[in-house]
Amino acid sequence: MIYEEVMQSLAGMGTEQTKSTFLRHGAKEPFFGVRIGDMKKLVKHVKKDQGLALQLYASGNYDAMYLAGLSINPKSITKEQLQQWVTGANWHSPAEYIVARVAAESPYARELAVEWIGSPEELVAVSGWSTYANYVSVAPDEALDLEEIRRYLTRVRDTIHGERNWVRYVMNTFVISVGAYVEPLTEDAMAVAEAIGKVQVDVGNTACKVPLAAEYISKLEAKGRIGSKKKTCIC
Repeated sequence: MIYEEVMQSLAGMGTEQTKSTFLRHGAKEPFFGVRIGDMKKLVKHVKKDQGLALQLYASGNYDAMYLAGLSINPKSITKEQLQQWVTGANWHSPAEYIVARVAAESPYARELAVEWIGSPEELVAVSGWSTYANYVSVAPDEALDLEEIRRYLTRVRDTIHGERNWVRYVMNTFVISVGAYVEPLTEDAMAVAEAIGKVQVDVGNTACKVPLAAEYISKLEAKGRIGSKKKTCIC
């Protein structure tokens, strides 16, 4: 498929109901309102052409950007391309889900996570925390810098309630991910989760809720799922 064909297919898959839902969550035009399940029918076509995936993301159309994130090979994307992607994320969803998940499986996961976390731009910082949260979910513990992660847990404990809105959300997610996927740090993450308690985030006109990190980690522990890594965080 070529770019124009993919865009036409996405346009045909869009619905006003889905578009309305995305708008309530903060989506920025242009986009068609395509459900992820429907979009996945196109992944096999786009995966054959990584240049096409990059072109789709560069379109600025949210549906096309999400399809690019599902289709791109994270091992072959360059650091420069990921920097372009994070700059192109114009609301919290592409920053948190599209950019971060691809970056987390790239060769630059930790490097970019650390760089982006320190950004004064809210959405770039969102990508940073989400990249690190996703990275620990797929990377083996021996590949992780446990002391660095401890320092970031401390940073969350000390600063989360004064952080920017969507940064608070992904900081909370980071604590959950460390507690869930990095067994040597589960106790550390639980201590931070208990210290921060309920995290307030303005999620707009939606029914979304910010999970209580301590409760979330405890449920996974009860199910014996602590330390079970994901095969992929791209979905």
